[in-house]
Amino acid sequence: MVDEAVIKHILESLHLGGWQYHPCVGSTNDLALAWAKQGAPDWSLVLADTQTTGRGRAGRQWVTQPGSALAISLVLRPTPAEEVHIPRFTALAALGLVRALEQRGLRAKLKWPNDVLLAGQKAAGVLVEADWQGERLDALVVGMGVNVTPESVPEPDQLRYPAISVSDIYGAPVDRWELLRDILLEMMALRRSLPEETFLEAWNNALAFRGDWVRFRQPGGEPQRVKILRVGSEGALLYETKEGHTESALAGEILMAYN
Repeated sequence: MVDEAVIKHILESLHLGGWQYHPCVGSTNDLALAWAKQGAPDWSLVLADTQTTGRGRAGRQWVTQPGSALAISLVLRPTPAEEVHIPRFTALAALGLVRALEQRGLRAKLKWPNDVLLAGQKAAGVLVEADWQGERLDALVVGMGVNVTPESVPEPDQLRYPAISVSDIYGAPVDRWELLRDILLEMMALRRSLPEETFLEAWNNALAFRGDWVRFRQPGGEPQRVKILRVGSEGALLYETKEGHTESALAGEILMAYN
């Protein structure tokens, strides 16, 4: 049983635009998108205990079991300076989690483009969706799911990439609402530098497999062996081919690392 008074106590000091808690929803992103269309202020938060039809990247499903994970979506309204760096909002959420985990002595990495890894296994994913008013970007919805307890990790036959929970690595129970507070505080601090070079440096410093050879597949293509170099200024992945050429990708998936 979730005590909403505990959530209220933890969130009230953050000066959010507003927040909604739901015991069970289909998708927090859907609720946040609808709220954005109704005028939800910047930093409005939707969170749920259970999520049954959450979305991952490329149309994949993200299910949140009761009491086991964080399922959240934020309504963010980019400033003119931020609008030219929309791909960075995915890293904003991921880096917020990375830094919140650092406070707990855990070293996490960002698996391009939208996953957070602990001990080389997926602990969280981010999905950013946009609300357009004609040709004008009105708001972004930044959704994130975090595996907090072992119960949040799907069965192996349901996984495309090995997964783990924060508690598994921490070695003790982790309070998910305190983790949420720390994620949001770190995101708020990081957002101040989002248009700047320092933000890109932070993204690259946390980039998983940097300098490593991996199997990488772009949409509609065959897996290829490439060396991860860095993330470019607009969020593209820069990599080296086996022929020694530097190329970039705006979309794709790292399937595995080579030893």
